[in-house]
Amino acid sequence: MTTVSKRPAPSPRQLTRTGDRLSFIYLERCTVHRDANAITAQDGEGTTHIPSATIGTLLLGPGTRITHQAMSVLGETGAAVCWVGEHGVRYYASGRALSRSSALMEAQAQQWANPRSRLAVAREMYRLRFPDEDPVGLTRRELLGREGRRMKVCYRAESARTGVPWRGRRYVPGDFSAGDAVNQAITAAAQCMYGIAHAVVTSLGCSPALGFVHSGHELSFVLDIADLYKTEIGIPLAFDTASEGEEDVGSRTRRALRDRINETSLLNRCVDDIRRLLLAPDQAKAAALGDDQDIATLQSDGGHHVPSGVNHDGPDEYEGWNLVGGETW
Repeated sequence: MTTVSKRPAPSPRQLTRTGDRLSFIYLERCTVHRDANAITAQDGEGTTHIPSATIGTLLLGPGTRITHQAMSVLGETGAAVCWVGEHGVRYYASGRALSRSSALMEAQAQQWANPRSRLAVAREMYRLRFPDEDPVGLTRRELLGREGRRMKVCYRAESARTGVPWRGRRYVPGDFSAGDAVNQAITAAAQCMYGIAHAVVTSLGCSPALGFVHSGHELSFVLDIADLYKTEIGIPLAFDTASEGEEDVGSRTRRALRDRINETSLLNRCVDDIRRLLLAPDQAKAAALGDDQDIATLQSDGGHHVPSGVNHDGPDEYEGWNLVGGETW
């Protein structure tokens, strides 16, 4: 017997905000079931219960199986689900966004579609990364040049601070072991930051592809957001990890970054930064206060919006009735 529509979905007010959830939970080689409003991960060592409403993104690694009911409760509580490679290094597919509002997506599209506002957002991204500089009036070429110089300064400073020799950035796509320990740590930190940024971007309902600095890739905006924290969090942590030894540097970097993200409340900051970049100050404040709204409107002329669920042709004797099914529509 079908149970479709017999259990109402939670309202947005009942859902846990993105910033209050765990950044991600990674599972591998287990079977994921549902138990009431929790999911369970069952393997040879036993069963672990995980409250679904506390999950920002569930990462399903190799050897995982998930039941239909488990996916149902994750969908109801707004958790994103991603299918990934071992240790989350590869990204394969994902599910729904946490947000029910299109406000940020529409703002992102509007900012991206206008070359002037697109450049203005790129300048603001630079200002967030390097608050001691004023990027007003800089061209894109100048922004890229300054960013490159700041990155060189950052690498040299972290090398001097930690005593780890720096011979330049070396990364061979597909060959993680090609670089030295510090380059491996930087690569591991970058990959983790891309995953975290991707989880936040998709949970807010933004487009991962519409970037303001990066372009032409399905994750351009994800790369933009991850780069905001590169010189402050990712690179210093990579040098710290490399200074502790070369053995197992990739996994140690990932664990250290996980702890740093929790300590610095990076998810909250990431959400706030995206709103600040895409929305005007009053809009960003309204978005923060209106996360629990579930409103659909219709577009009208002059940028105005009118209520949905209303026949705008005026009253009719049959208005509000579906004549075939006899139900309100």
